Amino acid sequence: MLPISDENPTKRFPIVTVLLILANVAVFFAWQVQVGLPRSVALAGLIPTELKPVSLPGVEHLFTSMFLHGGIAHLLGNMWFLWIFGDNVEDEIGRIKFVILYLLSGIAGAAAHVMLSAPSKMPLVGASGAISGVLGAYLVLHPKAQVKMFAGIWLFRLPAWFYLLFWIGLQILALSVAKDVAGLRVAYWAHIGGFVAGMFLSIFVTPRQNPKDF
Repeated sequence: MLPISDENPTKRFPIVTVLLILANVAVFFAWQVQVGLPRSVALAGLIPTELKPVSLPGVEHLFTSMFLHGGIAHLLGNMWFLWIFGDNVEDEIGRIKFVILYLLSGIAGAAAHVMLSAPSKMPLVGASGAISGVLGAYLVLHPKAQVKMFAGIWLFRLPAWFYLLFWIGLQILALSVAKDVAGLRVAYWAHIGGFVAGMFLSIFVTPRQNPKDF
């Protein structure tokens, strides 16, 4: 099932969501493609052993890895989810809080991956942890919103709470059937950690009080 839109209008243009999308796209095409995907991932991806113990390169890569992607499909998938769900979360809590939630969710997702994939030397890249946090926040803030879905030749609607719980359930299921966590090409723990962090953070974020709030 692929979400194609949500029926949840916003009160203002999602400038931060758009800027995050542009930043990810720019890094991919203006740097990663130019230097080569394998080299860019090796240079700025997060390797779990870099944070056990904590090192300066590890801290740097904790942030740079959030703006790298392993391929065009990886990039487009992440940006699609950010576009659909990010605007409403940004609109609800305000721009500055949205940036904080996004980055902290990304850090939480990376931390979960590092803690539970300690032996791995495979670089972690992608905005998945941060965007999973946005999904978790959307679940808390807009559980009853309708999400338009596409599956095969069918178009239908689902309440956000159902789809997002189904999505996180798939991540947990995929992880539970994996035989080699350290060798996973999909960082399911980053998805789960980011999602939980987004839910938790959204509970304590006060929605903006008026349209001028940042």
